[in-house]
Amino acid sequence: MILALLLLLLLQSPALAMPHKRATTKTAPPPPPPPPPPGAAAAATTTTMEMEQQARTERRTLCAIRPRPDGGDDGPAISAALSGRCRQRGLVYLPGPVYNIKTPMTTLGLSDVRIVLTGRMLWSPDVDYWRSVSMPVGFQNQSTVWVFGGDAVDWDGRGSGTLDGNGQVWYDWAQGRGNLDRRPMNVHFLRLTNSRIRRLRFVQSQMWTMAVTFSRDVVLEDVFVSSTSNSKWNTLNTDGCDTINSDRITFRRWRVTNGDDAIALKGNSTNIVIEDCDFAHGQGIAVGSMGQYLGRADTISGLRVRNVRLDDTAHVLYVKTWAGHSRGFPPNGGGGGTGVAQDVVVENVRFTRLRQQPFFTWQCENYSGFAGRDCNSSTVKIRDLHFRNVSGTVVDAVTDVGSLQCSAAAGGCHDVSADAVSVTTLGGKQLSSWHCENVHGNVGFTCNK
Repeated sequence: MILALLLLLLLQSPALAMPHKRATTKTAPPPPPPPPPPGAAAAATTTTMEMEQQARTERRTLCAIRPRPDGGDDGPAISAALSGRCRQRGLVYLPGPVYNIKTPMTTLGLSDVRIVLTGRMLWSPDVDYWRSVSMPVGFQNQSTVWVFGGDAVDWDGRGSGTLDGNGQVWYDWAQGRGNLDRRPMNVHFLRLTNSRIRRLRFVQSQMWTMAVTFSRDVVLEDVFVSSTSNSKWNTLNTDGCDTINSDRITFRRWRVTNGDDAIALKGNSTNIVIEDCDFAHGQGIAVGSMGQYLGRADTISGLRVRNVRLDDTAHVLYVKTWAGHSRGFPPNGGGGGTGVAQDVVVENVRFTRLRQQPFFTWQCENYSGFAGRDCNSSTVKIRDLHFRNVSGTVVDAVTDVGSLQCSAAAGGCHDVSADAVSVTTLGGKQLSSWHCENVHGNVGFTCNK
């Protein structure tokens, strides 16, 4: 017993105790840095890495363009990328924040190109300079500061990419006068095929926002257009888009606030779709004008308008042609052309506070003092117009659901129908009257006068 107690005391002695495994304390790693605030450079770096990865994955040439730090002209660098190194199977990345555009750009013949614009392109406000260098579009006296075209182009603004025309200086310069010479549109899509323009913002355009000409199979979707004035001068001629000599063009989920046509179809526009859009404060959707050029034939056929909302526009849709007698010269004069506007379907449309009749046709257009003359002389034929499930409100001064002035020389308008169309004034009066001239084969409404 004594020996056992002695042995226990010896084992508890610090000098002889069995060694214990030393406890190890792991040093905690430093906390990660706080995330950068929204819009910080780190976010752009992440996006740059994304673009680099996409370029590698898709085997594309990457052209990442940063704005000049001195505020100089960024147009040449953008043009060089789209016309040179990244013209074919390129990925052009424009993160911004602001690109100053001080010279015109021509970027044609792109092939299988991806463009990601998340910054803002800002055109300089030098009216005299831009009028001296704007490039003709080939219709009326229209001109542009950027000609853009190619095949299999995907241009993505990711909701923030913006083209800013600095339009206020142009609205003040124009002083409400229409179609002034060398006043340019923002961009002219020329010979653009099998392409998609999406998630872009177009603000304060100099004149028309854009034109799509000699193009086919193009989808323009999730596009925001706003051209508004903060002075006493209006925003006449700030069309959202005009199509000319183009086929199979789709406008999807557009939001347009401007002072003229939301979307206008000019001569030889076929199979155009306008869907899921919101239009405010302009003229509405235009078919035409047509027949402005003496002896020239225009065709507009296969327009589909569906699921569209309009607020404070002049019309839902209007068709306009020039008279059959040529008076004056384009852009404000003309006439004597021929052609046909046909196969137009407008359905599932809602509107509020329209300023004039929802549906309107007019065959004596002129901007040089002859409007309303020779209205029965136009040989442009209007037929197959169909309005289905369309309803909304108009200002109290409006008395007709539609006003259809059709030319006798063209045989009048044929096959116009209205189904489930309801129009009420803001004061609560239900409208049912249609004003008709030379209308034949009308279905679903009565021509009252």
